[in-house]
Amino acid sequence: MSSNQGLYDPPMQTQGQGNSRTDQLQSEIDDAVDKMRTNITKVGERGERLDALQDKTDNLATQANGFRRGANRVRKQMWWKDMKMRICIIVGIIVLLLVIIVPSVWRSAESRKSDLKR
Repeated sequence: MSSNQGLYDPPMQTQGQGNSRTDQLQSEIDDAVDKMRTNITKVGERGERLDALQDKTDNLATQANGFRRGANRVRKQMWWKDMKMRICIIVGIIVLLLVIIVPSVWRSAESRKSDLKR
C-alpha cells in the first residue's frame, strides 16, 4: 500500500470498462448525495414551518382564553342587566297595583264609614 491510498480504498482498475463503471457508480453516489441534501433542506424547512405553526397555535390559545374571559364578563353583565330589568318591571307592576288598589280600598273604606254614620 502506498501512502496516498486510504485503508479502505478500492483497488484501481486499469481497464477501460472499469472507468465507465466507476463513473456510473460515482454518478449514482452524487445523485444520492444530492437527494440527501435536498431532503435535509426540506426537513429544515419543515421544522421552520412547524415552529411557525406552533407559534400560531400558542397565539390562538392565548386569544381563545382572552375571548373566554371576555365572553364570561359580557354574560355576567347581561345577566345583571336582565335582573335589573326584571326588578324594574316587578316594582312597576307593584306600584301600578298599589295605584289601582289603594284608592279603591280607600274609597270602599270611606264609603263604609259613611254608611255606618248614616
